Amino acid sequence: MKKVKLITYFGVLLIFGLQSCNNAEKKITQENAGVKLNNVLDHYYEERLSYFPLEATGIGDNRFNDKLTIDISESFRTQLRTFYAKYQSSIDSIQPEGLNTQDALSYEIFKREMRMQIEGLSFKDYLMPINQFWGMHLTFPMLGSGSGNQPFKTVKDYEDFLKRITAFTAYEDTAIVNMKIGMKVGVVQSKVLIERVLPQLKNIIVNDPKESVFYGPITNMPASFSTSDKERITKAYETAILNEIVPTYQKLYDFLSKEYLPVCRKGSGISEVSTGKELYAYLCRSWNTTEMSPDQIFETGKQEVDRILKEMQRVKNETGFKGDMKDFFNFIHTSKQFFPYKNANEVIAAYQDVHTRMEPQLKQLFSLVPKTKFEIRRTEAFREASSSAEYQQGTADGSRPGIFYVPVPDASKYSRVGTEDLFLHEAIPGHHFQMSLQQEDTLLPKFRRFGWYGAYGEGWALYTESLGKELGLYKDPYQYFASLSEEMHRAIRLVVDVGMHMKGWSREQAIDYSLDKDAESIGDITVEVERYMAIPGQATSYKIGQLKIFEIRHRAEKILGHKFSIREFHDEVLKDGCLPLDIFEKKMNEWIEGKK
Repeated sequence: MKKVKLITYFGVLLIFGLQSCNNAEKKITQENAGVKLNNVLDHYYEERLSYFPLEATGIGDNRFNDKLTIDISESFRTQLRTFYAKYQSSIDSIQPEGLNTQDALSYEIFKREMRMQIEGLSFKDYLMPINQFWGMHLTFPMLGSGSGNQPFKTVKDYEDFLKRITAFTAYEDTAIVNMKIGMKVGVVQSKVLIERVLPQLKNIIVNDPKESVFYGPITNMPASFSTSDKERITKAYETAILNEIVPTYQKLYDFLSKEYLPVCRKGSGISEVSTGKELYAYLCRSWNTTEMSPDQIFETGKQEVDRILKEMQRVKNETGFKGDMKDFFNFIHTSKQFFPYKNANEVIAAYQDVHTRMEPQLKQLFSLVPKTKFEIRRTEAFREASSSAEYQQGTADGSRPGIFYVPVPDASKYSRVGTEDLFLHEAIPGHHFQMSLQQEDTLLPKFRRFGWYGAYGEGWALYTESLGKELGLYKDPYQYFASLSEEMHRAIRLVVDVGMHMKGWSREQAIDYSLDKDAESIGDITVEVERYMAIPGQATSYKIGQLKIFEIRHRAEKILGHKFSIREFHDEVLKDGCLPLDIFEKKMNEWIEGKK
């Protein structure tokens, strides 16, 4: 009997020992795979910054502030294709079974990113490098104004940007070459968009360098600079403005107005150009980070438009207004009670008041809050007339705060309706919370700390607009109606964007559809529709992302019941940074199962 017990005892020890060895071996394998993965990710991001120096400047990495790569050139795109293929091969050599949860998430995201980037390089959209919303002709003045990401604190900072100016002239020469190729192969921009670009270029063409937006850094030169440095830098900038920047913009203006505009396409959709339908389907997948087809997006949009319209009708009736919805839209746009401001300071103060009123309730919905400081500023004069409200993220080291920019070209025409939902979206807890928490998380690999996926990022910001009542806002039915109007605005995008780019809708047809259901003015709607024309697919990401977050929240509430915590849900949504929606949904489903 004792012998049997002894054998059993040693058998248990042997099994336990084997299990321990297996666990130790598994742990070592897991650690080795994780180390290999993170080495790949670190090398990738470091090398990536040399390809995209403006991205480095944007996150406060100043090593490449004198560089401006010509990312629209064929040679650069060939290099980029090789770059992505190299890292695709590197990630394929790693066995994901040996990764811990966080590393497995990075692995999935990175594999998807390499695949999408390589696929995107197969299209010829680089032959249309200019539109009224995006392009180096708009990015460069932002950098050179002294109020953007480009630092102007040291003498070297000033010298760095002078080198970028020289590179900028070569960049726009390449843009013209690309457009000439596009003219030959039928890949050209829509005519109305180029008509919008021409005044933008004209505004940069000056005779006096002191009138240039690029003179801003000279006007605000640090007092600590020596007299000789001040004189030398001032002369160099005046020369660069008159001899490099102005001639470049003039050359671009002349080409677009005389050669390019006459051959531009008259239609609205990208499907009119060679392989345009395939490009649009790719852009939808790229922006939305799902496998939804354009047709599915279109149908989802129509369903959402109908749903939101019913709720808008209910709120209109609640206010006691007797006319129809179009009359109500007009009332909101014209009634003096909605335009109380006399100057820009009062508008900024109104947003400060929104912040003050909602802040006490934040702790009921969020445990995770960013350390990055936050400011509300009026948009700079040089871009105020053509800008919309926007958020510019701070730097990871805290040297620059997150900034909510508010354009106020005419305070007397600035409506108080919509201030609450706009603040929630662009500022807190929208973009400021999401972007700041992401880049503050030093445990994330850099490609995730500073990465961006529109469907998640904009989807989150749109989702936060729905939190107004929980945050003590939307007590005024007109403010709540404004939030519904903004949601409607994003739902309409799904229909209009696909309509123009895949279903042959004209610009005018898209404007008419929007006017019938959107509270925006015809001027604002026209600008919006032209934005969709310029950036196919991008505008659909807001609503697709918001709907996915809602879907997951409702699923979690139903499955978890009394175990559901809104604070825990929001923290889980935010804690891993910006994710592709398909990967985000998988992660959240695993969280729900874990909470069960």
